[in-house]
Amino acid sequence: MHILDNFMIHYLRRFDKHCFTVQLHDQTYTIGEGQPLFNVIIHKDIPKKDLLASTSLALGEAYMRKDVEIQGDLFTALRCFLSQTSQFSLDKSLFKRILYPSESKSAQKKQVSSHYDLGNDFYAKWLDPSMSYSCAYFKNEDDSLEQAQHNKVHYILEKLYLKEGMTLLDIGCGWGYLLIEAAKKYGVKGYGCTLSKEQWKKGQERIEKLGLQNLVQIDLVDYRDLVAEGRQYDRIVSVGMLEHVGRSNYPLYMEMASHLLKDGGMFLLHYISGHDESIGNPWMRKYIFPGGTLPSLREIVSLAYDDEFQVIDVESLRRHYYKTLMCWFNNFQNVRDEVIAARGEEFARMWDLYLCGCAVSFYIGNIDIHQILMTKGTKNDLPMTRWY
Repeated sequence: MHILDNFMIHYLRRFDKHCFTVQLHDQTYTIGEGQPLFNVIIHKDIPKKDLLASTSLALGEAYMRKDVEIQGDLFTALRCFLSQTSQFSLDKSLFKRILYPSESKSAQKKQVSSHYDLGNDFYAKWLDPSMSYSCAYFKNEDDSLEQAQHNKVHYILEKLYLKEGMTLLDIGCGWGYLLIEAAKKYGVKGYGCTLSKEQWKKGQERIEKLGLQNLVQIDLVDYRDLVAEGRQYDRIVSVGMLEHVGRSNYPLYMEMASHLLKDGGMFLLHYISGHDESIGNPWMRKYIFPGGTLPSLREIVSLAYDDEFQVIDVESLRRHYYKTLMCWFNNFQNVRDEVIAARGEEFARMWDLYLCGCAVSFYIGNIDIHQILMTKGTKNDLPMTRWY
């Protein structure tokens, strides 16, 4: 056995919770006990220093380059490795720029653009027609993705207890679907902000097509600049945006939300949450969400009470996001050849790993997603029991 083979196999044996085989230099090795669930084919050696520096980066990049292939079900293979992340290596000192990026306005604008400005045509290939890029809500087992995204938006709007004529701010409004649905059903005046030029452009097209210019407005602006406009809103919603704020900015974010919300108003915060205040996955931070950080539930609830908010409900939608991601992953497989033709196979394999890996992470509970419903100050005019 070659010395590098010896190290590679020795290293992979730490992931022996499930049985799988490894093909390396015309040799086959079995990891774990029982019937192998999948086969890892290593076409090119992964340097020892890379594996020890960051397991997620080394294996992720090797998979993207096709130096490593999975023979069998990708979900099963990722479930094996991601259920044993305690065995991953990470030398934080080597990845300071990835793990501790700038959280300034200019840096975060570039970070957001790197993911969300890949082009509306790209996202339209595998998202549902509403272009909703956040966790759906499956009321029924057989709900389509489109129906589940519709469910999600209207579930949020019901929680916000909207009345005609109210004002609604959506921080990080994406392509504007939630604001449009709120205006159509409740007659509220919606205002959205985003840092993505592509999302802003698509949002404008939708608003004009539906003739909702008097009810819905979307601006290309940072949430930190909204207070200077002097407006306050009856309701605030933020879906899948807090993950891009950065841990150092969480107190400011909650403070801004409090300033922007009228006394007695309601705020619904929908975000992917971590179990603790860790720095996250280096591969994900480098290739998918630069600067992305997952807030824990405890730190956000604690900050809420620092800024006059009272939490009246918290709900986990973890299993809904697993199912949402599997819908996206399957949709992506259906257009994969088109993506490869336009952007190359390495890009497609990166997105395979991202979508399927996130589905696994929600399925096994490595991460969660929460909706926190809050009021600004004490609010005694809501129904005594849940109305949604």
